[in-house]
Amino acid sequence: MIETAPITEKAVLVGLISGSQDEKQAREYLDELEFLTDTAGAVVLKKFTQKLDVPNTATFVGTGKLEEIRTFIKATEAGTVIFDDELTPTQLRNIERSLECKVLDRTNLILDIFAKRAKTAHAKTQVELAQYQYLLPRLTRMWTHLERQQGGIGTRGPGESQIETDRRIILDKIALLKEKLKKIDMQKSVQRKNRGKLVRVALVGYTNVGKSTIMNMVSKSEVFAENKLFATLDTTVRKVVIGNLPFLLADTVGFIRKLPHGLVESFKSTLDEVREADVLLHIVDISHPGFEEQIEIVNTTLQEISAGDKPTIFVFNKIDIFTYTKKDEDDLSMRTKENFSLDEWKNSWMAKHNTPALFISAKQKENLEDFKTYLYEQVKAIHSQRFPYNDFLYNTDWEVEGQE
Repeated sequence: MIETAPITEKAVLVGLISGSQDEKQAREYLDELEFLTDTAGAVVLKKFTQKLDVPNTATFVGTGKLEEIRTFIKATEAGTVIFDDELTPTQLRNIERSLECKVLDRTNLILDIFAKRAKTAHAKTQVELAQYQYLLPRLTRMWTHLERQQGGIGTRGPGESQIETDRRIILDKIALLKEKLKKIDMQKSVQRKNRGKLVRVALVGYTNVGKSTIMNMVSKSEVFAENKLFATLDTTVRKVVIGNLPFLLADTVGFIRKLPHGLVESFKSTLDEVREADVLLHIVDISHPGFEEQIEIVNTTLQEISAGDKPTIFVFNKIDIFTYTKKDEDDLSMRTKENFSLDEWKNSWMAKHNTPALFISAKQKENLEDFKTYLYEQVKAIHSQRFPYNDFLYNTDWEVEGQE
């Protein structure tokens, strides 16, 4: 039997330069979309952008740009076109008719990655729920082969009946999945209560900032970590001992810009570890040019899940690959963020936000002892307040379920 190598899917990306995002942002978002596409297993052939104040209601981009995309995919045999924003059912249907290939939007792509990454029953149920919620308003595109060309009498036939049948089936599945999640959430709640009153620390942050690497470094465990988006989907909890002090450390799913609302809703139960944490370690990739925007996105998501008021320590990771452009003394133009050195970022962040901030490289193990010492002091302060006369929790034989 002759084995053949799997065929790599070829994709084209499309984004808008609009009133809500300038050209620099649009290109940065498309770079992230390319990373998502790579994570999903496809290769990007080209990125298309167009300047429009608002998306075209029928085809997202203009008809001229759509024809340009059509010509390119015919010439290169690209099988997939991915748009950087969520498409309406009408836009999706019209674009598919015009391009005659598979069309996805950012939400659909993220859902596909989540489905691929989900390992536990909890995560799989959450992803399936989000998929059905996404699919429900888009059922009509699945039945275009039953549409009639003319309106009026005689057009309301089996297609409409089948769509209504499918809608009822999906609504029933959504209801069943929600009930299943409720039961799983009750089980998780019992597990968390059984852990006693150990101090809980949760790692939060944008996707691919190094949370799992820090988790492995602190807990000396082997949580899956790689340079892909959403490498961690299932919440992992480990018991950690620094000095003689045990506490719980949770690694959670990373956040991302334009995260589908259905996913936020579906994964709220996974983020219970964040809501119930005593302190958050907000991990930031300082080497990323848009890290300040990523911080805002994470903070907004934390507010959405009612965890925005938690005590937070900012941990700026990847200082080993941080770069900046040093300005010439003769250059009289205004300095930008790209010209800030690491020391300047340290001083400005601490002064501006009046919040604890640590700067480390988890991969190269830079400043890790300072990080562990600071974390120990924070956990110890919470523990001493909770148990002023009781030190039985210092028993390092205490066990916790590791993988959820």
